[in-house]
Amino acid sequence: MDRLESMAIFLAVVDEGGFAAAARKMKISPPVVTRAVGDLEAAIGVRLLTRTTRIVRVTDVGARYADDCRRVLADITEMEDLAAGAHGAVRGRLVVTASAMFGRMYVTPIVVEYLRRYPEAEVECRFSDRIINLMDEGIDVAIRIGQLADSSYQAIPVGTVRRVVCASPSYLREHGTPQTPDDLRQHVIVSSNGVATSPDWRFTKGDTSTIVRVQPRMTVMSNDEAIIAALDGFGITRVLSYMVAAQLSDGRLVEVLREHETPTLPVHVVQHEGRHAARKVRAFLDLAVGELRRKRSGMD
Repeated sequence: MDRLESMAIFLAVVDEGGFAAAARKMKISPPVVTRAVGDLEAAIGVRLLTRTTRIVRVTDVGARYADDCRRVLADITEMEDLAAGAHGAVRGRLVVTASAMFGRMYVTPIVVEYLRRYPEAEVECRFSDRIINLMDEGIDVAIRIGQLADSSYQAIPVGTVRRVVCASPSYLREHGTPQTPDDLRQHVIVSSNGVATSPDWRFTKGDTSTIVRVQPRMTVMSNDEAIIAALDGFGITRVLSYMVAAQLSDGRLVEVLREHETPTLPVHVVQHEGRHAARKVRAFLDLAVGELRRKRSGMD
């Protein structure tokens, strides 16, 4: 089998997490996948994957080799496109991830515009409030909120968000407006188990940091549900600023304890291939970064 073809199949196994899934992605039979990986290991003389009856894992050598394969295949694809006069062509499948609500509000319109611009492209959106590992789950581009733990990724800043404590005007008229973080102990709290939430609400004023252990009367699984409860006048909730920008702007919600808010959280567009990123990734990055920076007033 051609070495480059074997490399592409090996990458599919790494990205999809198994031989059968790679076979489906590549539209080939599982034995062909097994043979391609075996041929690579025999040619290199090292074990690239550790196989059991239940799981396939990449060895340390295999992970480094996978990175090299990506660069080689991306360079070859670019060379072929240039030789064919297809410098502007964007094609292939792109996998994008973001938190659930940010994905719905900000990323989905970008994906739709990307697909309109590039008819030969396709996008899989994985919007979830769990942290998805880019390398392990075959993600091309991620939009991340908060400090980044892995500095090896290319991260482009596009804005910031704040943690906002808010309630409806009707709730505040009936129960009063908290003046200090400790006042929250006397209020009805709606807490979300979504991203960037915790039962310990931290506040900052000057050099002083305060932690309040809230006792929610209502705990929900998503920030959408917490916002609905707050809009209905049930209690006070804490979410990220972009989630309630429209409601704060039109007065349906009111921000409280603004002078005690914690430092802002950065928003980055992240990818792991660096300058060797495929054209489809670079095209999406250009569009996403431009659009998110243009809309950053809704985030801040």
